[in-house]
Amino acid sequence: MADGAGIARLAAEMAAHGTARDAPVRAVMALLGDRWSTLILLVLATGRWRHAELRRVLARLSAEQAISQRVLTLKLRGLERDGFVLRAATRDVPPRVSYALSPLGMALCDEARRMICWVNGQEAAILAARAAFDKADQRCG
Repeated sequence: MADGAGIARLAAEMAAHGTARDAPVRAVMALLGDRWSTLILLVLATGRWRHAELRRVLARLSAEQAISQRVLTLKLRGLERDGFVLRAATRDVPPRVSYALSPLGMALCDEARRMICWVNGQEAAILAARAAFDKADQRCG
């Protein structure tokens, strides 16, 4: 049976931090769960990267293969907007643009790494649960 007091506490916590679609808590959790943003953070944690270099290394590391230039630009702009990424452009013609993590971005990356480590530590249990579910699901279908 559900705990009514627990739901009330959860509702109060959610109300205190915003339930709007663009509330930071919702936006950052969605960002961590999207296809590219966490990998971008992890790569930028290794240093400053130019756009084309970043795109190449993401393609090499990702199971999804290549990220389009447009998607990478949109992801970087979103990360910059939230204060996680710093963009630097030279006065050269054409300008040379590079990206690095801000201190806030480094802190977020540390938290993402902590979550990744937890998931990696639970891999056997997760795979066992999937197998048990799939086996039971086959019997029902």
